[in-house]
Amino acid sequence: MEGPFQYCKVETGRNFVGRKKELGILSNLLAADENVCLYDGPKTGKTSLLHQCFVSMRLSGRDFQAAELSFLGARDSESILRRLASAVLRLGATTPQELAGAVRQYLPGSCWKFNADHYSVTGELLYAEREPGEDDARMVFTLPRRISADSGRPVFTIIEEFQEILLADDGEKLLKIFEQSLREAEIGNSCYIFTGSRINAMKYIFEQKKYFFRNVERVEMQQLDPRELAENINKGFLIGGKVVERERIIAICRRLRCHPWYIRHFAAICDNLSKGYITETTLMDAMDALISIHEPAFIAVTRDLTTFQLRLLKALVCGHTRFSSALTIETYGLNSSANVRRLKDALCRKEIISFDEKGDAWIIDPLFEYWIKDRYFGIK
Repeated sequence: MEGPFQYCKVETGRNFVGRKKELGILSNLLAADENVCLYDGPKTGKTSLLHQCFVSMRLSGRDFQAAELSFLGARDSESILRRLASAVLRLGATTPQELAGAVRQYLPGSCWKFNADHYSVTGELLYAEREPGEDDARMVFTLPRRISADSGRPVFTIIEEFQEILLADDGEKLLKIFEQSLREAEIGNSCYIFTGSRINAMKYIFEQKKYFFRNVERVEMQQLDPRELAENINKGFLIGGKVVERERIIAICRRLRCHPWYIRHFAAICDNLSKGYITETTLMDAMDALISIHEPAFIAVTRDLTTFQLRLLKALVCGHTRFSSALTIETYGLNSSANVRRLKDALCRKEIISFDEKGDAWIIDPLFEYWIKDRYFGIK
């Protein structure tokens, strides 16, 4: 039997909390066939937001097709293009005969081929008979629009972990071809949705290098309201006949910066540890359990950091969001402002910290921030 707190599934319907502003913006952009990018830290609700948007659109009578894929683990252009093309082609073809026909129709003269024996053994829809060239890539990038034109139904293509394209040897070249393909494409009923959980890498693509400039609109994820999130958690406890003081749950939500995945995981632990009234002791035990689960990963992160990088993190958790003042450099032994710049760049590449529009630093993972301050540095 499933408990009231699911933290390993996409949340929609009554389990979907907040995000009304983001939901409205996303719905309007997709209704206008605009390409979208959506990035925030891991497990912050990006996929749930997309699926809730699709549920709302279908309930309103909008007919569309959605292809979902991930670039995670794809380290070369062939893998990236094959995943994208395969996900889109599967929208209108299921049998080997239909798939073979779709490949002939939509990828004619390209390096991409379908082989029934290869498909039955590997499950891969496509294989490349030679290394993909620029024309092969363009044919894949325009595939959703062409399929949409033939079917008369909008095609939304969701690419998760889009920033992984940078890890390919020719990633920047592929991005340029992708950008040009979108810029030159005729207006039609299809759009791309780029999502990513590595904030700084996505910022590099869309803000620093400005790929897809004016062709992609960002939907910015806002922090959830702690009271709204706490109310949702309380309803879950009430299903099992359990009671907790609302202000205590609000305090936990704020401590974890309303991170929906951590909060639901925490609530599930509380639910398992209690039978009726949830005491302060139970809440503390649940937090210890949550930290214990993630602590090995956090220790691995700190072991990969230099002494200077740890000193800068210590300055950050002590309340310093800018590090170049002479006092901060001297207090935390950061050597020089030039060294501070190198440290900031290194921690951004590791996706440990990021910077807001004002230039203030913040730690991306709220549970890691709590752990490194309380358990690693022992700062109360």
